Amino acid sequence: MLIDFFFTLRRYKVKTTVRELLDLLRALQQQVVYADIEAFYYLARMIMVKDETQFDRFDKAFADYFEGVQAVDLFGDDIPEDWLRKELEKYLTEEEKAQVKALGGLDKLMETLKERLEEQKERHQGGNKWIGTGGTSPFGAYGYNPEGVRIGQKGNRNFSAAKVWDKREFKNLSGDVELGTRNIKMALRKLRKFARTGASYELDVPGTIRETARKGGLLDIHMAPERHNAVKVLMFFDVGGSMDPYIKETQELFSAVHSEFKYLEYFYFHNCVYESVWRDNARRREQTIPVWDIIHRFGPDYKVIFVGDATMGPYEITYPGGSVEHWNEEPGVAWMERLLNHFSSAVWLNPQPQQHWQYYHSVGIMHDIMNQRMFPLTLDGLTDAIARLSRPG
Repeated sequence: MLIDFFFTLRRYKVKTTVRELLDLLRALQQQVVYADIEAFYYLARMIMVKDETQFDRFDKAFADYFEGVQAVDLFGDDIPEDWLRKELEKYLTEEEKAQVKALGGLDKLMETLKERLEEQKERHQGGNKWIGTGGTSPFGAYGYNPEGVRIGQKGNRNFSAAKVWDKREFKNLSGDVELGTRNIKMALRKLRKFARTGASYELDVPGTIRETARKGGLLDIHMAPERHNAVKVLMFFDVGGSMDPYIKETQELFSAVHSEFKYLEYFYFHNCVYESVWRDNARRREQTIPVWDIIHRFGPDYKVIFVGDATMGPYEITYPGGSVEHWNEEPGVAWMERLLNHFSSAVWLNPQPQQHWQYYHSVGIMHDIMNQRMFPLTLDGLTDAIARLSRPG
């Protein structure tokens, strides 16, 4: 039974392995949960899913697999008839047992259920015989029969089951959606995948106090990993024009990075990087920073992240004078190459949906300049970008 469940998860692209399947089977053998579908849902999700961005896919796979419960062979090797009979008797109240007798007793109920499952070949709704929905048959869902066995009901009309997997409360955590306010914490967790360098430890004040008190005042100093990531980051943000629709996503990304990295410097540009950038958009005309100064000031160990949709006229990248704001003596590609030659660890995050990139020649040009290191501004894209930045050189 769980083999099919495992392949259903894989079909929905849940990143799980046989190792997790064996762990789940071992947990069931130890009766961590027993005869409780909702408890099984939480157990399976905890064991089979290692990344929160997979929760929504898991919920959809779980719903798909267990919505077909009416097609499960209840009397085969997976669920023995004597086990099912004992469970029914175990959870029926005295009143319910009396109601079952109206149908001829539990033996009659089980016999009729088996016959209906063998006879029925398709879904049925309404009526008073077949196993289906909305009728008065003693087998099925959404209908009414006081002596019934509920099978395949989506949700619980009497509120005795939660069906949390149908609610899909984690649907905004899908890894292929743009960053949003609800999943910004997911971005933070992805950003923490940078390797820590430099001074990786600091005084753990609470731990030191706790252990010193526990030892009767004998000083016991404890150190803890540094709270902020010691990796040094430079960020270049495209602002204005075609980037206006992505202000929200860009702000959230900046907030996530700013709260994570201890050594962060950021600059702004428009469309393409030229000979100068700026720190204050309100004074971008008066206070610019030469790109040469950035190259000379910051070492090659800095990680560089460009953020922009790369949507512009191709000439803005490849020709002198291509800038729409000023006369640039050298093309933007020359300045991009100087930055990339100095900072070898660099990526470009593009907030524009990746399926639209093919319609803009400028995106392809910038993608080539970045040596194919352009990634969509989604959780999956951010994960891939960070993995690329984490490589040496």
